[in-house]
Amino acid sequence: MQTDSPIERPGTLRQIPRGIWMLGFVSMFMDISSEIIHSLLPMFLVTSLGASAAMVGLIEGVAEAASPIVKVFSGALSDYLGNRKWLAVVGYGMGALSKPLFALAPAAGFVLTARVIDRIGKGIRGAPRDALVADITPAHLRGAAFGLRQALDTVGAFLGPLLAVVLMLLWADNFRRVFWVAVVPGLIAVAILAFGITEPDRKQGTKRVNPVTFDNLKKLSAAYWWVVCVGAVFTLSRFSEAFLVLRAMQGGVPIALVPLVMVAMNIVYAVSAYPFGKLADSMSHTKLLSAGLMVLIASDIVLAHGSSWPVVTVGVALWGLHMGLTQGLLATMVAKSAPPDLKGTAFGFFNLMSGLAMLAASFVAGELWDRFGASATFYAGAGFCVATLFALSTGTIKRSGKT
Repeated sequence: MQTDSPIERPGTLRQIPRGIWMLGFVSMFMDISSEIIHSLLPMFLVTSLGASAAMVGLIEGVAEAASPIVKVFSGALSDYLGNRKWLAVVGYGMGALSKPLFALAPAAGFVLTARVIDRIGKGIRGAPRDALVADITPAHLRGAAFGLRQALDTVGAFLGPLLAVVLMLLWADNFRRVFWVAVVPGLIAVAILAFGITEPDRKQGTKRVNPVTFDNLKKLSAAYWWVVCVGAVFTLSRFSEAFLVLRAMQGGVPIALVPLVMVAMNIVYAVSAYPFGKLADSMSHTKLLSAGLMVLIASDIVLAHGSSWPVVTVGVALWGLHMGLTQGLLATMVAKSAPPDLKGTAFGFFNLMSGLAMLAASFVAGELWDRFGASATFYAGAGFCVATLFALSTGTIKRSGKT
């Protein structure tokens, strides 16, 4: 018999399944690997390979668009096969094996190839992994589970740049040598996923659905498509974080210390992701997303007004807070609005629309940066935030539940 005794009710973290913790550590190690490179890559492109801000934006945009295109098919395929784990293993493996290409890159075009391979790997793993989180976790804990995985992911996202700073100081700004180190945590992530996680058995009698068909798309509710539309408009307001690194470079900080800007952002992100994910289980999703957008507007305004180190630090800390408010929340909103047998498909199409929006946002951000300066880029981001807030408050598509 159930009682209200707090002794018999374990805390939320203790209720979260072991597999979610393992997936969190997988994300953490892969993010250490990726962020060692990503925190240095904009500077490497500009200072070592002679790329412009527009080229940086194009590389980031094309790479980020490649990921969601693949996610559509990997998510649907995971629904069809009833196997999410091994698709995720393939994706994480591609991410790990792409890392040496950055160390070998002789020109910006080679970096683009490496980024696309890395993001294709992310595309293969992303939707099956998120669907696996939803499969493993009881419905009443999904917000907390997505928040926990995101928090551990973000721990890696600040440890990676921190390690990059240490290695750049140790090795006198030798970008390529630091890039080689990134291979190791990537391989650790693959090993944890392959040997540390057991996928739940597919329920007997569950019908397999053919991947990526129009009939399956028609099964997705209006509430789901509302989330997709809001997510895409929202993504237009948050272009690649490579521009945060470029903004920090303008403040005259030594190259080896610039990745600290990503450390600051990801510390705030990591600290805030789990509590806001847990809050999403009991609070209006629309209100939380609106709060995240208002924080992002504040971040854009701060970054538009100065490039000195204190100003940039405040701006990127606010950027990290908006990430903590919104990223796990959007995944929770997708999981809530999608049918159980189409969660992979739902995450895939959501990520496709968000990725195409990221391509447009990063390309426009780079063009604005080169033509009108950094301030124009951040003011444009704030403008898209306002548009998203307007869509949230006046959307014509019916919403239900907490969304």
